[in-house]
Amino acid sequence: MGRFCFPRCRLSRIMGSFQVLLGGLVIFLSITSLSRFYFAGFFLHDEDICHHFYHVKDVYVGFDAKALSDRVDEVLSKMASLQDKLEITVQNLESTSDKMNISKAEYGKFLEEEVIHPLYSAHISLRQIRLPGVDGVRNSTMREDPLINYFMTEEVRKYVTPKSNRIGKLNIYGTERIYNTIGHACVLMKNELEEYMNYDVGSYCKDDWNLAQKLMIKGCDPLPRRRCLTRASKLYQKPFPINESLWKLPDNGNVRWSNYQCRNFGCLSSKNSRRGFSKCTGCFEMEKEMVKWVSNGSLPIDFLISDVLAVKPGEIRIGLDFGIGTGTFAARMREQNVTIITTALNLGAPFNEMIALRGLVPLYVALNQRLPFFDNTMDLIHTTGLLDGWIDLQLMDFILFDWDRILRPGGLLWIDRFFCSRRDLDDYMFMFLQFRYRKHKWVISPKSKEEVYLSALLEKLPRAI
Repeated sequence: MGRFCFPRCRLSRIMGSFQVLLGGLVIFLSITSLSRFYFAGFFLHDEDICHHFYHVKDVYVGFDAKALSDRVDEVLSKMASLQDKLEITVQNLESTSDKMNISKAEYGKFLEEEVIHPLYSAHISLRQIRLPGVDGVRNSTMREDPLINYFMTEEVRKYVTPKSNRIGKLNIYGTERIYNTIGHACVLMKNELEEYMNYDVGSYCKDDWNLAQKLMIKGCDPLPRRRCLTRASKLYQKPFPINESLWKLPDNGNVRWSNYQCRNFGCLSSKNSRRGFSKCTGCFEMEKEMVKWVSNGSLPIDFLISDVLAVKPGEIRIGLDFGIGTGTFAARMREQNVTIITTALNLGAPFNEMIALRGLVPLYVALNQRLPFFDNTMDLIHTTGLLDGWIDLQLMDFILFDWDRILRPGGLLWIDRFFCSRRDLDDYMFMFLQFRYRKHKWVISPKSKEEVYLSALLEKLPRAI
């Protein structure tokens, strides 16, 4: 009996020692993490706490003390959980039969999984807790970002941490460090963002562009950059020559189809009701696309490209097409030696890939993002199929003012087939007319009994400075 009791008693003593050690560690962490905050808060006023810790006059009000407290609680919870697990293990060992024996392999596996890994996890969490510290080349500023303790995934934390200049001088942007930006809604979508940033550095990224797009659409934009290798189709073929690619469907192998209902371009036909998207009916059918903007339509709201360019002959060289489509407007304008950048999201179909494979420039941008162009630079902004009567008036106001910002004096705003309910027409008309652009074309046409179309060609006038 003593032969079987020896390994069990030895393991019990080891487990007991671990309990004492972990208990002391929990007490130590609790005291060291809270004592400074407690005494400072007890004896000092709120505005003096930072003076006590950092000896500076400016209080860093942006620091997230709650996030810091949550991280400390997380470490303490891990240590307490480990202690409880070890106590239960010791109790189970004491209640088992005397004939029980544990091999070295089982004993090693137990220590690895139940002791070492939890301890390591708690150790990493403890090392990740960051307190703000004073740092700066010239101006005393806080080194840590207030979000540093909010996120758990280390890649997110590394991304939002300010990156100081290596040479200790102002860089070409006139700042001492670079702050990587993320959208404020990323804080509201913490779990989704941490899933997006949970990867092995240097390895292949997960096939999760759909998750990234969901984050963008819901306002988590700009997204953080990632240090993983993007996936691409193994069947990728070289694209067609430019004169051929404009009006020819690309090779199916040039698209990763895993996140779409369709698995080839033929499936995206307007005749297929299960193609996976509703907007831009027929926009993957080149024979239908080839007649847009070059032949007279059935309604007076359909303007021709030739008529629009004749309004400002020789002046329209670069522009933006803001809508949903496969780049046909840009393709037609290219034939007129006009360069058009096409905004696109992959809403149920590979719109971005299609535009690029046609030899055109896609801009992967959501409706709620400030356009990445400087002021007064675009000759033309064209929009169709996206800004319809569903859009909130205030959101539309922000969008239109951003368009006004990038459109140069003398540039053209082409509102193409905008539609809304008749009762809302006056509100939307005011949105377009508030900038006092010159009207070159303005046509309203019935769409149905309750809805109307509006097409307009407006010119931004010079403004006095």
